Amino acid sequence: MADVAAAAGVSVMTVSYAFGRPDRVSDETRRRVLATADTLGYTGPHRGAQSLRRGRTNDLAVVLTETLTFAFDDPHARRFFSGIADACLDTDTGLVLLPNARDGVAVHRVRDAAVDGYVFWTTVDDDPALAAAVATGRPVCVQGGPADAGAAVVTIDDTAAAETVAREGLRGARRPMVLSFPADRGRRREVVHGPDPDRVAFPVTRHRLRGYRTAAEAAGLSWAEVPVVFGAGSFRAEGRRAVTEYRDVHRPDAVLAMSDELALGAMAELGGDVASGAVSVVGWDDSTEAADAGLTTVAQSLHEQGRIAARIALGAEVDTTAHWSLVTRSSTRS
Repeated sequence: MADVAAAAGVSVMTVSYAFGRPDRVSDETRRRVLATADTLGYTGPHRGAQSLRRGRTNDLAVVLTETLTFAFDDPHARRFFSGIADACLDTDTGLVLLPNARDGVAVHRVRDAAVDGYVFWTTVDDDPALAAAVATGRPVCVQGGPADAGAAVVTIDDTAAAETVAREGLRGARRPMVLSFPADRGRRREVVHGPDPDRVAFPVTRHRLRGYRTAAEAAGLSWAEVPVVFGAGSFRAEGRRAVTEYRDVHRPDAVLAMSDELALGAMAELGGDVASGAVSVVGWDDSTEAADAGLTTVAQSLHEQGRIAARIALGAEVDTTAHWSLVTRSSTRS
């Protein structure tokens, strides 16, 4: 900027005004400054430096406890991000996506990000990246949890919703199987009979398992005998894999899936057993594909949760209440 000022024969302040406050200089002076800047290859004041002086960057960080591709591949994640985008559109705010798939790796990214706030797409208890975000003093909001003294949480009552949808799926069932999200960041594929929900690191997984357990016990079933298939993620292929590998071993007559994607994968393998009523299947999120497949599921608006989370992270006072409902279709016994 100083070089442009010297070459144009004006002050540094005049150069600054020519770029950022053109009403403060004459048209002739502004043209001369811009022409000189173009000759010298100067494109204007650094926006990052301007943001630091203002105390705002007009950017919002979204921290994924997944790989970056998850934000584009998963239909439910896309709903959530569309809600964030809506909130950002209202405030002319940009988005910065930060992967947080491996424990501890994203701490420096989160801590050093030049953003006005953070939205976390769920995470585990004691996530150092969440602690780093809270330590910056900027607004933080987490979808799904965990609860943190310095962060807001946007989520439905997962335990109540899980109990309700499980009661529907367990109607007349004696051999249920649960298709679960990962238990922790290790994302191990394994089958555990009657796992203790309190030992699960992901809050969403933990709360839904609590609800399933309550429903199973209310149906007179032993939770200790219920196989829970922990997968690597919320993917349709995981649902197919679980049924393919364990159907003959456990002979399930009900499948409780933690997402529509897992449920749809299971239904693809179960085929006519669902249509005949031999096996009931329930999902979660009420996607368009779930409706087309006749899947009983939990309906929630991830778009609205994304919008709420973004507004909180941008400093707005917003009601964090999120709603859910049971949608009963043909995939469960009447």
